Amino acid sequence: MIISTTTAQQTFTVIPREFLASMRVNVIDESLNKTFNYYVDGGSVAEDTEGRKTFTINYVDSSGNSIYKEARFYALELFADFNYWNTNLSLWQMYDELWQTDSDQKQMIFKDRIFVTDQDIDQLNDNEHYNINNGQYTSNNSYNNEYIVV
Repeated sequence: MIISTTTAQQTFTVIPREFLASMRVNVIDESLNKTFNYYVDGGSVAEDTEGRKTFTINYVDSSGNSIYKEARFYALELFADFNYWNTNLSLWQMYDELWQTDSDQKQMIFKDRIFVTDQDIDQLNDNEHYNINNGQYTSNNSYNNEYIVV
């Protein structure tokens, strides 16, 4: 699971099943069941020596606001999209349609869940956990808690 913030521009580092220069990215809001589609081209994908892919996309809706909302789950899916020419020759060789035709065939190369929160969650060092009521309630400890049992 990926822990993310509500900012529109997100950078993800993934280890996909196949290493492609360009891919289709779907971000699905699981509360609204709404899918946001993005295309990542070769210029915005970086690969390190460990085989991880890093890409950055500005995830905004049609009105220009961030698609990420506090305390929601999202599904992140990466696809090899066959509608783009020369995506990967090995994928095309197993593809039985002509290059000139449009297709809705896609091959999933990565899938994960995203949890969005602006809270500081650091369980490794500071033992800070997610609190669903963060900022909702305040406690008052200014009174004496002593009482007498008869």
